[in-house]
Amino acid sequence: MTEEDGKTVNRRTFIKNSSMVAGGIVGGTVLGGLLTNQWIDKKETPTKDAKLPIDEARVFFSRKKDFDVLSAATERIFPEDELGPGAVALGVPYFIDRQLASAWGTNAKEYMRDPFWQDDRARDYEHKDTPQNKSGPNTSTKAPTRTPRYQTRMNRGEMMLEGVRTIDKVSMEKFSDSFTKLEEEDQNAVLTMFENGEIDMEGVAAVTFFNLLVQLTLEGAYADPAYGGNKDMMGWKMKEYPGPRMAYIDDIEAEEFIVMEQKSLRDYQG
Repeated sequence: MTEEDGKTVNRRTFIKNSSMVAGGIVGGTVLGGLLTNQWIDKKETPTKDAKLPIDEARVFFSRKKDFDVLSAATERIFPEDELGPGAVALGVPYFIDRQLASAWGTNAKEYMRDPFWQDDRARDYEHKDTPQNKSGPNTSTKAPTRTPRYQTRMNRGEMMLEGVRTIDKVSMEKFSDSFTKLEEEDQNAVLTMFENGEIDMEGVAAVTFFNLLVQLTLEGAYADPAYGGNKDMMGWKMKEYPGPRMAYIDDIEAEEFIVMEQKSLRDYQG
């Protein structure tokens, strides 16, 4: 083979490989990976041990400002102190975000039609001729029978969005600044207004929203980390709760007190 022949073969090989790339064979195929590996810097190749912070990615709150207000509010409900971390360090805001993005957050499995309880603290939308109320406007003056769940057409996700945005709105009206920038004392004052039902909200009572926020904050602090909160089981460590156990057969007759290491559901799932 002459030198010129060698150049021809090399050129043909290059053109062949290039045409395969241009033709789309490389697009996500095993063969394409083999062909292009020679141009990849080995230092930039991701390892299988690399992990993305999935637990710290928003899936419900599209606006960062809303999420920041939620985070600040949960921190006031469950603040950091000498006993341990607060809501933010425990990952409570991300726990709430994941719950609201689920079927629970959309009330997918719950009955969401009338009647809705009406009183001074639980105002709701006026009954209108909507797809959710096909019977037409409600002209009755008699209050509907009270039911176990909260009374509003809004699902939990809608309620929380309306709530955090109203928190920030009230902060601007009362203190001329965003809720996230207020001093802790002023943040407490804003949340107290919601707790006392002093704030008017569209579609849901302020008390109903506040109670849901408190409930979710506590659940996020103490639920199993598999659900997104209670980061590193720090909530359980503050309570000296060891987490779920499959059985206590080997320990139930022990005469001395046993200190158990915290375990999450993830520890049983590999």
